[in-house]
Amino acid sequence: MFSLPPPRHISTLPFEATRVVLDTYWQWYADRAQRPEGEAPLPWTTPNRVALQLPSMRLVDFSRSAEGRPLLVCAPYALHRSLIADFAPNHSLVEVLRNAGVTRLYLTDWRSATPDMRYFSIDTYLAELNVAVDEIGPPVDLAGLCQGGWLSLLYAARFPGKVRRLVLAGSPIDISVPSQIAKMVVSLPQPGFEAMVRQGDGIVSGANMLQIWSMPLTRNDVEAALQRDLTGSETGKALHDRFERWNRETLDLPGTYYLQVTDWIFRQNRIAHGGFVALGRALDLAEVKTPVFLLAADNDIVVPRDQALATARLLGTPPAWQERATESCGHLALFMGCKALNNSWRRIARWLQADIGDASETPRMSA
Repeated sequence: MFSLPPPRHISTLPFEATRVVLDTYWQWYADRAQRPEGEAPLPWTTPNRVALQLPSMRLVDFSRSAEGRPLLVCAPYALHRSLIADFAPNHSLVEVLRNAGVTRLYLTDWRSATPDMRYFSIDTYLAELNVAVDEIGPPVDLAGLCQGGWLSLLYAARFPGKVRRLVLAGSPIDISVPSQIAKMVVSLPQPGFEAMVRQGDGIVSGANMLQIWSMPLTRNDVEAALQRDLTGSETGKALHDRFERWNRETLDLPGTYYLQVTDWIFRQNRIAHGGFVALGRALDLAEVKTPVFLLAADNDIVVPRDQALATARLLGTPPAWQERATESCGHLALFMGCKALNNSWRRIARWLQADIGDASETPRMSA
């Protein structure tokens, strides 16, 4: 839902924001019959197999061995495909984790919503994430990217015995810590979001949301996301073209899920404040005692560093079992930038494989 720079179209005035959003949706309805057929989906970078087919996702298996502790990367179910975790050679989180010794590696490949998915809720995605974990074999290590982070944290709180270690990367948990995106969601009255869902017959168009929430991409934007110079080579041009194609490959969202995310998480801040009920049980983050690694980006306007790191104070995880790192980059570079991948994510891979000892002791892993 929110993966790129702040929206150029949305006014800070609530009713003006509602008008702009609804006008955009009406235009989408008028034009969609004339839209050309989309491009073929971009292929994965790393060899894999589909381990499980569920209504909400494909569980993609990137494992190199049947032995070892399993890591499940929970991609964001927001605006773009899960290819964000396996974008291109030297820009693939999957590639880095495998090369760093993670032998059993899985990824949630979320499906674009179809009309029969319009009533899928946050509970739907938690339940199917649970099926995926059971298929892999718990306990698993769970790494949540951006909005995959709050889903991973909810899962760890709901099924504590099934998560061994938890990584939250650029993840919005406590929305009371300011961010531009949270302010923009709050500025648009909830009835405006409800009207969008009704106009989409229960589905929120990813292509349309891309127009509302994003800005035109420049070469500098792409270079910042990938953390490399793309000029003067065929490889650079190919990466730039691939990024633009990835940016166009949006996912549609179920209306029920979308309304719950905007209201419960970004408006009411239920995860941080308490009162979030997941699969019939009220969750208390203070009861989450799982070892956790928090990763943030200094220049992140989607999930600012202070917001990403604020999660630590909400958890019951002992200080000796908490790790954190900050990268000098923006939001997307945290997941596909070559510097962030080869720095913090290699450190995370070592942390996942290290013996951190008893919670009352100093961790045995060096930074």
